[in-house]
Amino acid sequence: MGHGGDVIDELTTDHREVEELFGRIEALPPGHKDRKLYADQATIELIRHSVAEEAYLYPAVREHVAGGGALADKELADHAEAEQIMKDLEGCAADDAEFDRLIGMLMSEIREHVADEEGNLFPRLREACPAQALDELGDKVRQAKKTAPTRPHPSAPDKPPMNKLLAPGAGMVDRVRDAMSGRGKPG
Repeated sequence: MGHGGDVIDELTTDHREVEELFGRIEALPPGHKDRKLYADQATIELIRHSVAEEAYLYPAVREHVAGGGALADKELADHAEAEQIMKDLEGCAADDAEFDRLIGMLMSEIREHVADEEGNLFPRLREACPAQALDELGDKVRQAKKTAPTRPHPSAPDKPPMNKLLAPGAGMVDRVRDAMSGRGKPG
């Protein structure tokens, strides 16, 4: 993930990529081992996306959009719920009945979150925020995704400045663990 364009274009493209992974999961029969592979890939992308939104998008929403504080707080609550589901999913094999329940919950939660962001938050931010600021935020989000964690850390801070300080270190540890385990890579 790192596509170019302003922050809204970048994050919308991320949404499409995650939805594509969800479609791959849904196309496979329950218990198929590749469902876990695609779930891990979706988790990696969702965590990187969420960390970048928490570091840059939601502070911009608070600053530029009328009622932005309440909007950002709702989005952060959605992230916390999804991250806990991803944490629970991490320990499930594809043939575990709990996997199907959790992946269904995650897909539902993320689809609702995406619809809310794209239908409400993004249009309000585009209207309230200068184009140059949206472009700069797009660059910051792309940079943040490069060093962001790839695994759920539900107890980690989700608001600046602590999230910006801790995310790169957690991200480095996560990427080493992923490389050593092969997580998210076709086997």
